[in-house]
Amino acid sequence: MSNNTPLPKAVLFDFDGVVVDSSDVHYKAWSSAYLELFKMQIPPFPSLTHAGKAPIVIAQYFCDGINQPGKAEELYLLKSAHLHVNEQAPNLLPGLHEILTFLVENNIPYGVASNATRQFLTNSIRQLKMDFSIYTGVEDYVNPKPHPEAYISLAKKLNVQDSDFGETWVFEDSLTGTKAAKSAGMVPIGILAQHNAEALKKAGSQLVFKHLLDALNYLKG
Repeated sequence: MSNNTPLPKAVLFDFDGVVVDSSDVHYKAWSSAYLELFKMQIPPFPSLTHAGKAPIVIAQYFCDGINQPGKAEELYLLKSAHLHVNEQAPNLLPGLHEILTFLVENNIPYGVASNATRQFLTNSIRQLKMDFSIYTGVEDYVNPKPHPEAYISLAKKLNVQDSDFGETWVFEDSLTGTKAAKSAGMVPIGILAQHNAEALKKAGSQLVFKHLLDALNYLKG
């Protein structure tokens, strides 16, 4: 692909690591829930192996580590409760408002598909005044990323035709989400939040940018 490529037919966004940096917010919720449930400090978050994965998978990891595999759902639900009452907003990453303005001006549909909970997305969008009217969280589909369902279902909500999937961009920072976009037959676009360009391209990213502002400059040609 080069910068004389036609504009995408639609643009789909992952949330954490692409639109916002919410790692601190999530980890605080995991920590407080873990402390409440197990009366001990939580171990470091396994970013390299679990970033971008569904919350229940992360909960299972933490519970397996202390031989409490049956407590995963309880930890997941407790973490969600802690997260949803927290008024700390995540940090907005560069370029979000600018790229959304560009998409609106060019009549390109867009939305968010995240492995985070829908309530977290709702809270964050309200707190940061983000112009997202169509977004889906982990409760909105059966199979979380890396399954392609999240992006396929979002595309359907945006009325994107199957024949346009090959010209639909998906901004992702995780290998999990990149594989989901590729499996959906869409165009994964890597954001350098947690993996290097080589790893993202190996997972399927066709282009890689530092952040959305860099991607916008590319789109403008």
